[in-house]
Amino acid sequence: MTEHQRQSVSRRSLLAGVGAGLSLAAAGCLGEESASITPISLDGERACDECGMIVEDHPGPVGQIHFEDDEPEGGRPGQFCSSVCTYTYLFDAEDAGRTPLATFLTDYSLVDQEVFEEGSDTMFSSHVESEAFSRTTELTVVARSEVVGAMGPELIPFSEADDVDSFVEEYGGEPMAATDVERSTLEAL
Repeated sequence: MTEHQRQSVSRRSLLAGVGAGLSLAAAGCLGEESASITPISLDGERACDECGMIVEDHPGPVGQIHFEDDEPEGGRPGQFCSSVCTYTYLFDAEDAGRTPLATFLTDYSLVDQEVFEEGSDTMFSSHVESEAFSRTTELTVVARSEVVGAMGPELIPFSEADDVDSFVEEYGGEPMAATDVERSTLEAL
């Protein structure tokens, strides 16, 4: 290897290392910002940013998304009356180039939900208090169960594996990591 080739390889290695370091630093800053985000309460007359329904007036899981920018929510997180609305809004926002920092859903492992029947539908109570939420990175959702929410068929989230197993045993459905939900998941509901 000539001296010029060694310098060229060395320069490329240096630039690659600097680029990787900058990427990690940016990711670290974003990670720190994301880690410090906590859920808010969705009580009162808060309307769903996806469908316009009042969040606390409807059964089932609810959600919120904290974005890097504050538009169009105006300085508050996006708020949603169902996990389906949460994911639909998230996918549309990502397609529009927005960066979500943290997404939270009701965590039925944290709350004492009430189960009720409305006609032939089985529903879980809604929980809008800030301590009822967990990050989607910590949740398993159950799709295609007998339990419906505000928008009909729903993804029911849990942070504890035993709760997922008990739920599936009683209400059926297919568990999956909440971070694995895609548009096709919603379409299959």
